[in-house]
Amino acid sequence: MSVLDEAKAQPRIGVSGEPRAWVTDIGLQSTIMAAAAVLGLAGAFFLFLMDFGEASRLALAASTGVALAFLLLDIVAKLRNGDFGLDLIAALAMGSTLWFGEYLAGAIVALMYAGGQFLEAYAHRRADEGMSALLAQVPRTALRLLQDRLEEVAIPDIAVGDVLMIRRGDVVPADGMLLSENASIDQSVLTGEAFPVPLSKGARIESGATNAGDAVEIKVESRAEDSTYSGIVKLVEASRRSKARIARLADRYAIIFLLLTLAIAASAAILSGDMARIVAVLVVATPCPLILAVPVALAAGTSKAAKAGVLVKGAGPLEVLADASVAVFDKTGTLTAGDPEVVSIDAPEGADKILRFAASLDQASSHVVGRAIVKEAQRRGLALSRPTEVSELAGAGISGLVDGIRVSVGGDNYFTPDDEPSRAAGQKGGKKGRMQAKVFLDGRLAGEIGFEDRLRGDAVDLIGKLRKLGFGRIVLASGDERSIAAAIAGSLSLDAVEARLSPVEKVQVITRERAAGRVMMVGDGVNDAPALAAADVGIAVGATNLAAAAEAADIVLIRSDLNRIAVAIEIARRSRAIAVQSILAGIGLSLVAMIFAGAGFLPPVTGALLQEAIDVAVIVNALRALR
Repeated sequence: MSVLDEAKAQPRIGVSGEPRAWVTDIGLQSTIMAAAAVLGLAGAFFLFLMDFGEASRLALAASTGVALAFLLLDIVAKLRNGDFGLDLIAALAMGSTLWFGEYLAGAIVALMYAGGQFLEAYAHRRADEGMSALLAQVPRTALRLLQDRLEEVAIPDIAVGDVLMIRRGDVVPADGMLLSENASIDQSVLTGEAFPVPLSKGARIESGATNAGDAVEIKVESRAEDSTYSGIVKLVEASRRSKARIARLADRYAIIFLLLTLAIAASAAILSGDMARIVAVLVVATPCPLILAVPVALAAGTSKAAKAGVLVKGAGPLEVLADASVAVFDKTGTLTAGDPEVVSIDAPEGADKILRFAASLDQASSHVVGRAIVKEAQRRGLALSRPTEVSELAGAGISGLVDGIRVSVGGDNYFTPDDEPSRAAGQKGGKKGRMQAKVFLDGRLAGEIGFEDRLRGDAVDLIGKLRKLGFGRIVLASGDERSIAAAIAGSLSLDAVEARLSPVEKVQVITRERAAGRVMMVGDGVNDAPALAAADVGIAVGATNLAAAAEAADIVLIRSDLNRIAVAIEIARRSRAIAVQSILAGIGLSLVAMIFAGAGFLPPVTGALLQEAIDVAVIVNALRALR
């Protein structure tokens, strides 16, 4: 029995992890608080019916005390971290009801606050649902092939070059190359593709995909921690730690709201001579809309974006995206396919001859241009020879022996300026907007091969949508030659072109463009990483680069569709609008209710019920961002 057959016969070893719980603490706390409030109210009502009035009051006080204890612990923890929040008013409201004996009002406030906490936990669970399919696929172990046997290894122990066995239903733990002749791979979690994708030997398989067919072998090309799926998981985990500027703004003004609340309460008590007015004012001032509605709206927005195939690190980037008005794009792999094709061969001795020599040599190169040459030769059915004595200057050119002939393939900067054929080639030049590679045979220029990195079909649609969304400036920042970059920018009617840029120079472009507004940078997440990090909001595209994007970008497209960027902007703007609406509604309604309570028109119990209705209405409004 072969190793492959043996693997098929073995019981499956689980390689999938469990989804991480985002809201364990807040969910447990809100559940306990809500349970205490509900049980307290229900128990008090039962005792009241049984004519145990004092016991009924004690039950109400106990339920309020439980909620207040949890709230105080939460406040202390926040103060230690320098986070002053509006929940202090809620604590004062519960404490005042206990002090003045308004136990029913206190229990209602406790139920109201616990209910708001529970709604926040629910919203985060909904946000988690948009990414839970990703988290559920985190591999834990894998099967490594060692000559004639299989070994189960932990994911961190996988090394580049290892050969792994991926059985039916197993998750690919690291990016790799398919060694088996054929495979059927389910990439729905990564790309949204509804059906398994058939792949052939030599194809790239990304981590996080699931084997939907027979067991296959792959050769690991990157460590699990550097692989595509690891990058996505890092983004999901980072979203937990983000807090939007708009939410921090509410916290910064918490002291003003608190002082205003205390001033209204004190004025009402002094002017009326009724200290119970303090309780009424504090009860209706409980700021659940400010505490909960903003994060609920923004968390709902990140959930909506995730379902649309856009992973956002958290509420902060979502809010910044809503404000962006300047877009800077990389070219290769972003606006173009990043996979150049041979479009012309200028060779007096015959195109196939030059192409065969160049392709034979480029079999030893991993450069995208070299792969394009080999691909074109294979398409034409040319028989390729094995190259020897190969030397390559990364990104410039390659030389070696093919059938005893010294072959060199590269751009102008690969050949010495003193070389007469090179000078002649330089004078000849290439077609505008097209990459050129020169082919030398035994030191003489034998021909040139032209390439084009074709514009993505969805790039035109995206630029048009960005214009409609109010982006007043769209810039192309590329490392390519100016003629190539200008050709792409001209076809898209962009506002400016910056070419021949190093990663540092791209950062300088971001800095300059910031004068026109908040900058959104869109790149492939590798060479563009510094610019993605420097921009107000960085968006990484390209499924093969998500590991690097996880460290640099704020947002990542996990579906190969640039139009998702426009969708994400629309979601961000709607979510922010709902969050601002919630803030204004929360402050406005609370101030009106405080004035009525201070004037004696809202007793504590009625005020608590009114505030409950206000809070529920505002939070439900925030949940509209999920739709």
